[in-house]
Amino acid sequence: MRMTFRWFGPDDPVPLEHIGQIPGVGGIVSSLHDVPPGEAWTRDGLERINGMIRGAGLRWDVVESIPVHEDVKLGRPERERWADAWCRSLELVGAMGIPVVCYNFMPVFDWTRTELAMPMPDGSTALAYDDEALRRIDLSNGTGDLPGWAAAYDAEALGALLEGYRSVDNERLWDNLAWFLERVVPVAESAGVRLAIHPDDPPWPIFGLPRIITDGAALERVCRLVDSPMNGVTFCTGSLGADPANDLPAMVRRLPGRIHFAHCRNVRVTGERAFHEAPHPSRFGSVDMRAVLGALREIGFDGPMRPDHGRMIWGERGRPGYGLFDRALGATYLQGIWEGLGGAD
Repeated sequence: MRMTFRWFGPDDPVPLEHIGQIPGVGGIVSSLHDVPPGEAWTRDGLERINGMIRGAGLRWDVVESIPVHEDVKLGRPERERWADAWCRSLELVGAMGIPVVCYNFMPVFDWTRTELAMPMPDGSTALAYDDEALRRIDLSNGTGDLPGWAAAYDAEALGALLEGYRSVDNERLWDNLAWFLERVVPVAESAGVRLAIHPDDPPWPIFGLPRIITDGAALERVCRLVDSPMNGVTFCTGSLGADPANDLPAMVRRLPGRIHFAHCRNVRVTGERAFHEAPHPSRFGSVDMRAVLGALREIGFDGPMRPDHGRMIWGERGRPGYGLFDRALGATYLQGIWEGLGGAD
């Protein structure tokens, strides 16, 4: 297992030299955040970010992510162009020696929360989600009322996208994912890059949009769509753990050789489709982290892992969920479990 840490590039308030001071963290998870979704990446762009990472004594272990254009998810004729661009980016990633690409197939909205700074009893703040609160969010003016949403869709653009998805049900979205994988997996094989689809977060439909990567059966289905060892998953304990019906250790055991990346964070389920993110140790959340990591060791997982989101603690300011302090605690906690399980690598 290789412990890694998310870094958002030169504008990230967490500097690379501080990440390098976290014991056991040698890998970075990053992306080219200045490239519009769907557009092909450039060698110069990759070399610039890779040079900064290597200059800090770290290595770029995971690209998270190369965004998939909405035309691909919608199955529109223009998808050919966007898939070709995605493949060109993938080839460059392989040439750079980065072994894993994490991506998602969530329509319109990436990970979604209804509160970015829920006050916790200990004075920290955490990301939170509540389905009732989501239903009260008004999208008539675009995405401006959705907390933390990074893509600035105006009302017209968002309305057109939502209208386009009215004819896309779960099975059609699966068909469009299969089409995409049939085109990109052979390129991943040639480039030597493992693809790791991220589960939907939260793992249920939002705003009437289909969401299909929500449970163990879905993760297994992804792997069957194109049966290649390069076609795998990101196992995210926070996304999948938000649904109490998901048995995370059992899901891990059914995916040997196909978990290419692990996101390990805890959530506390507080009601029907409601949760907030919690400290990493199991007693604070609804995820038995030791059981999950034990299952990962059983199947021989040896890929990158990151502590994923964290609370904002000790007065830290910055990108909600991506402060330095709590994620650093998470990285050391996860390594402690791994070492206790007999995997002190």
